[in-house]
Amino acid sequence: MLPRFSYVRPASLKEALGHLGTPGALVQAGGTDLLGCLRDRVFGIEKMVSLSALKELGEIRETPDGGLLIGALATVAQAAAHPTVLRRYPGLAQGAGEVASPQLRNQGTMGGNLCQKPRCWYYRGDFFCIRKGGDLCYAEGGENQFHCILGGGPCFIVHPSDTAPPLVALGAAVRISGPGGTRSVPVEGFHVLPEVDATRETVLEPGEVVTGIDLPPSPAGLRSSYRKVRARRAWDFALAGVALALTMESGRVKAGHIVLGGAAPVPWRAREAEDAITGRRLDEAAADRAARAALTGAQAMSKNAYKLSLFRGLVKEELLKQATA
Repeated sequence: MLPRFSYVRPASLKEALGHLGTPGALVQAGGTDLLGCLRDRVFGIEKMVSLSALKELGEIRETPDGGLLIGALATVAQAAAHPTVLRRYPGLAQGAGEVASPQLRNQGTMGGNLCQKPRCWYYRGDFFCIRKGGDLCYAEGGENQFHCILGGGPCFIVHPSDTAPPLVALGAAVRISGPGGTRSVPVEGFHVLPEVDATRETVLEPGEVVTGIDLPPSPAGLRSSYRKVRARRAWDFALAGVALALTMESGRVKAGHIVLGGAAPVPWRAREAEDAITGRRLDEAAADRAARAALTGAQAMSKNAYKLSLFRGLVKEELLKQATA
């Protein structure tokens, strides 16, 4: 059962920010994650501030510099099917198309997909864990088969978004509005590692809200992709995912971004793997080196060692696909 709360539907962003500055106020976009968290009593609420009237935040349009602005209220389904996304940023279209189920993609928003809460069953369950302000991560000595192998401690969640890894790979930035004005944050720096603060997922300050996502212009020779491995075809989160954004020139990788999903508490930039392919042709030897380098520093928990070989195979296969694209 949902807790009791008041509900407001502001007619402007300024009005919405005013409501979000009051104690216990939470923003509602698509609501697919928010309502589940409230029903499970993961956190409390006094006021729900709906953004549904702010139609301008649902636009997807090209920017004067040749990039693309995706409004925070654009649905995941709209992003997956948008002609410009499909043509210039296919990795993002693939990531958006892998989110949950058709029903959830039609309701969930791009801003919400970046800001969703972790799916750890201890966090979602009746446990006062570190992420809720406690002093223990129950996954560390418990059921951790879906938890992280990189960047963990003191909390070992994995970031659940399928759109965040391709957005990081593509160099996207998040537009944020709040009581202090507006700012832009690279998606790569938008999420917070537990070692920095185990109680928060993003850099959003109280009263702030995501209003849009900026994608830079596509460089010549860009190839992007996203692949997700999961236990079942729908209604499931990634056991492993990899987003690629490779700029090719004369058959070699001029620049490359490799970002892992389902591996860490944040979308994980595999810089060692990027170094292994930069300036090289994508042959089997280079792909194999990169796949191994992608797991530099990885440490399996008691029940998720399968992720090590899964990620190695996934990264190698996806790099070799790009070699023949």
